[in-house]
Amino acid sequence: MVPMLPFLAAANQIEFVYVWTEARPEGKAIIIVLLVFSIFAWSVMASKAIQIRRARRLNLAFDQAFRDQATLTDLYKRRIPVEGCPLFSIYEMGNHELAICQQRHESKGGAQGMISLKSMEHVKRALERGVAQESLRLESGLILLAIAVSGAPFLGLLGTVWGVMSAFAQVASQQNAQLTTIAPGVAGALVTTVAGLLVAIPSMFGYNWLVHNIRVLSVEMDNFAQELASQIETAFIPED
Repeated sequence: MVPMLPFLAAANQIEFVYVWTEARPEGKAIIIVLLVFSIFAWSVMASKAIQIRRARRLNLAFDQAFRDQATLTDLYKRRIPVEGCPLFSIYEMGNHELAICQQRHESKGGAQGMISLKSMEHVKRALERGVAQESLRLESGLILLAIAVSGAPFLGLLGTVWGVMSAFAQVASQQNAQLTTIAPGVAGALVTTVAGLLVAIPSMFGYNWLVHNIRVLSVEMDNFAQELASQIETAFIPED
């Protein structure tokens, strides 16, 4: 069976070339559009997978550093830039708002380094803003995958229906209904459906995988924001 493999590969290649040559111009145009969709879809899947993997790794490192710090604001005061870490971005936004509230509280004669219960609401809103911004950053680009999943099969179906219609119209005009006359046009039309599925199926799996991982990261960010808010409230709001 091994000596047959080169022959089968050559036969499949010849078959693909034959089907492509039999496809009508509108079918070829749709296949080219689907090829562009596929390039964009694979680019998005690769870039988002790298982004999510990096975010997960940085989150683990930051969470360890966050729990090892002496005080709640040590990491913020060190001003270390950490790009691509969602938890650090939320932590930074919360501490930035905390510093503003502390200055406002001190200007009104309050205790140094403390904030009021009313100012705590501003800190919580800043943390919620940070979670929302990081979630949007992680979800950016997924719309291209959603379009590929939902639109590629319909584009392929459009090319197939159009090609079959043209093939039967050509047969009718020639008044020759033999299989050898119909088959090439139908084969050229069906290749667009195959192209559409080849774009949609990987995009569907990639989209579902990315959505699941982004959802997990979003839950982790929500939990961290709530924990940070509780610690800020305990450390910086004076007890009555």
